[in-house]
Amino acid sequence: MIASMTGFGRSEEVKNGRKITVEMKSLNHRFLEVSFRLPPALSYLEPEMKKKVSEAFARGRIEVYIRVDSVEGGASGSALALDLSLAKRYRDLLEELKGELGVPGDITLSMIVSFRDIFALRDTEDGSVLWRDVEGVLEGAIGALKEMRLKEGEAIRRDLIPRVTFIEGLLDDVLARAPQVAKDYRRNLLERVRELSEGMELDEGRLCQEVALMAEKSDITEEVVRLRSHISQFLDLLTNADGEAVGRKIDFLLQEMNREINTMGSKSPDAVIARRVIDMKGELARIREQVQNVE
Repeated sequence: MIASMTGFGRSEEVKNGRKITVEMKSLNHRFLEVSFRLPPALSYLEPEMKKKVSEAFARGRIEVYIRVDSVEGGASGSALALDLSLAKRYRDLLEELKGELGVPGDITLSMIVSFRDIFALRDTEDGSVLWRDVEGVLEGAIGALKEMRLKEGEAIRRDLIPRVTFIEGLLDDVLARAPQVAKDYRRNLLERVRELSEGMELDEGRLCQEVALMAEKSDITEEVVRLRSHISQFLDLLTNADGEAVGRKIDFLLQEMNREINTMGSKSPDAVIARRVIDMKGELARIREQVQNVE
């Protein structure tokens, strides 16, 4: 089963007097990019959390928001502390600013406490306990996000399979039409030569040589075989991914499919085949839009 790169996951639990909420949002990205919005008390845990998320996903821009609230009547495991040295520094800077600008008035307590970073939550328990609590909720959010990405991926898979099989059907039309191309070319060439020769005897050997040369130049057998192989691999990835990140492989196959289709169009002078090629390229463009969202 393939996975999409877009999704949302949320988990919330109350542990050791804290309500921990984790929300994760995932968007398209060529590689894996993880960013966090954390309360200051959890900033030291960011490397561990980033490692956890990176082990679960291969691609996508993932935004993680974590909030920790104290539960009324519970032991929060943290305490509010004052950074006195920082408060004094703010006071001194305000005094300096007041002198430089010649502004009258006193430096008040309300001015100093407006700088909220002088207050901070300090964890009062073993850091491993806090990490264990947060880790469990983070794993819940990761699971919810993975589930949604898989559901989105299944919707993409159901859309892609008929599109690819449609291209395969067009390829069957091209293959069925190919033998007729040389016959039509011979007939048209013969008619044209007769018009220009005004009843003169035709060189049948030369005519056959020209037809054979055209047939060789317009032969698309190799392109058809390679395109069928790419389609088969594409369908196999869609149905047998087993949670593996296959987005880059699928994107590569699309490039190769586009190359073979373009070559078929340039080699064949037949109008019917040209129309089938245009239809294949149009469907391939729609597939490419969908594949940009596959992990």
